[in-house]
Amino acid sequence: MKEGEHAAAAAGTALITARFLRMLSIILEQLDAVRDANDRAEFAGLASRARVLERETNALELEIEDACLHAFASGLEQEELNFALMVFRSLANLERVGDYAFSVARDLETFAPRARSATLQDVLPIIRLLSEMVERLAYAFAERDVAAARQVMRLDFEQVDSLYEQMQRASLTRLVERPEDTEVALTAGRISRNLERLGDHLVNVAERVETLVLGRRPRAQLS
Repeated sequence: MKEGEHAAAAAGTALITARFLRMLSIILEQLDAVRDANDRAEFAGLASRARVLERETNALELEIEDACLHAFASGLEQEELNFALMVFRSLANLERVGDYAFSVARDLETFAPRARSATLQDVLPIIRLLSEMVERLAYAFAERDVAAARQVMRLDFEQVDSLYEQMQRASLTRLVERPEDTEVALTAGRISRNLERLGDHLVNVAERVETLVLGRRPRAQLS
């Protein structure tokens, strides 16, 4: 690759990296908005804020997609090609994360006033863990850090999944014990599923970061 082509490829990689990290920061903003709404005990406007952030995510997805396609057509060296391909394959995951975050915000704005003492006690620990996963994923991506990528996976497998099952059981218990709260219980179940799926998509990206750094598919272990 000629010097000018190498400089252009480096600039393209830097642009993709910055945009991808911005997508992750938006996800963190969406999750932080839920925590802030709880701290203030005021959920009005939460869904509209999440919608604005989701639209920014969608716009960034298109920008990064175009940048990746341009990179594919520019004759990259293998390392740069692997990076662009990893990002390209991860865009759908981050777009879905934004969708799930918006759905959670919308449901909480609607039902939190009726379920504050129950649903939110279950939701907020998962939100905190997911925020930590996003932060570690951003570090893993920016620094090509396998250990940080594996921490994302561990948080999901060891803690998020457990809290998800706990929240599902709590929703079923409410259905049995308080049938008049059926709608709230079902919504709590939907919130927990969306949060669990959000975590799964973060894990998918972390796995790709790990593969990118190692240069091969890792064995099925987190050690």
